[in-house]
Amino acid sequence: MTKICIIGGGISGLSIARKKKHEGNKIKLLESSGRIGGVIQSVREDGYLLDFGANTLNVRLKSTKSILENCDAWSSSIEANSLANKRMIVKNGKLIALPSSFGSFIKSPFLSAKGKFRILLEPFVKKSREQENESVASFFSRRFGNEVLQYAANPFLAGIYAAKPESLNLNQTFPTISNLEKEYGSIVWGLLKTRKDKINTHLRRSKLISYAGGMEELISKLSSSIQNDIHLNHEVVKVVRKGNMWKLSYKHKNHLFEEVFDQVISTIPSHKINSIKWDNIITGEKLDILTKAKHYPLSLVFLGFPRKMIAHPLDGFGFLVPECENLNILGTLFSSTLFPERAPKDHVLLTTFVGGERKPGLTLLPDSEIFSIVVNELNKLLGLNGNPSFKSLKKWEHAIPLPDESMKHRKNAASELQEANEGLFFCGSFLSGVSLPNCLEMPY
Repeated sequence: MTKICIIGGGISGLSIARKKKHEGNKIKLLESSGRIGGVIQSVREDGYLLDFGANTLNVRLKSTKSILENCDAWSSSIEANSLANKRMIVKNGKLIALPSSFGSFIKSPFLSAKGKFRILLEPFVKKSREQENESVASFFSRRFGNEVLQYAANPFLAGIYAAKPESLNLNQTFPTISNLEKEYGSIVWGLLKTRKDKINTHLRRSKLISYAGGMEELISKLSSSIQNDIHLNHEVVKVVRKGNMWKLSYKHKNHLFEEVFDQVISTIPSHKINSIKWDNIITGEKLDILTKAKHYPLSLVFLGFPRKMIAHPLDGFGFLVPECENLNILGTLFSSTLFPERAPKDHVLLTTFVGGERKPGLTLLPDSEIFSIVVNELNKLLGLNGNPSFKSLKKWEHAIPLPDESMKHRKNAASELQEANEGLFFCGSFLSGVSLPNCLEMPY
């Protein structure tokens, strides 16, 4: 039986701990805070259900569904309202629906006639010789044109990473799309030719899910079989390599403890790796590279209104804001449209994102100013008739690790450290990406 210590109780740490225990290993998960789940946290305030981290989980792969089934988190999930299929963006100061079919694409004002024609030319665009270091912005502009970059890629990436496409590396952000161009010379032809290959790995229909108690319910399900192995308020302060073994020092209730393990798996965020002293690590200089993930601050603004106070029908997932629209907000989710009981009866909940790479300074403003900015811009877009009856704010200083050029170096550094130090592993969203399926399907 291998004795394994997992450092960090976020979704990555819990997924690994659960997997390792079910394989017959003895595990111990050490979490420095008083709760598990990391950024996934659900809170009820005044009858509203707020998700401070991920709001949904999009299940596309059979393997993701299998993981959820094994921890009883599939049958207990709730699928999003069918209106969630309708996504919107801001264009010329107004909300417009994104096309969901070829017919709606032709009719949609999402792009001009020139922009639509440019997409149809994608199969005839030559492959790039510099793709390895290409930015997402360069890729979309080159293959689909500037309109797609401005009104699709830009807002979409703001919604996922709170970042600009110019800052993100294509291979790290969209490796599948990058490979399609390499192999087939066209994204359109590549998608058509690989459609049959997805039958074995993908569900026939993807499901966008959450839980009655919010996304933190997923954390409860993941941790149910390892509760006795989770140790809260245990702060790891030192990790020392002792031959092929690992001695950890950790604090709990002002006492210092030491314990030896066969393996150590660190799942803590990039910006917290330096909080631990790592001793006698071969190629230890590589540790500094792991700490270089770029994070921009992000604020989540939760607003509740009586339904009658909003003119817009709120008939969709929400909307994203292209940078060229020159607004302060990044986008808004129609949270109470997506899932039931997110707001009191006859009220609605809107979740708006502010900051990120576009305007990180906005997160430093007083809460009252942030609320004022959001309400003012939502009024222009949704037609508000009065002030919100509920307000709440969550600020993340280090929100989302970006899959930029440095991500490749982080992956290489993690691999070199693992090869040089038997039994030492690093993982987490700063290496795998931030999507929940990636965090659920850790490699170790």
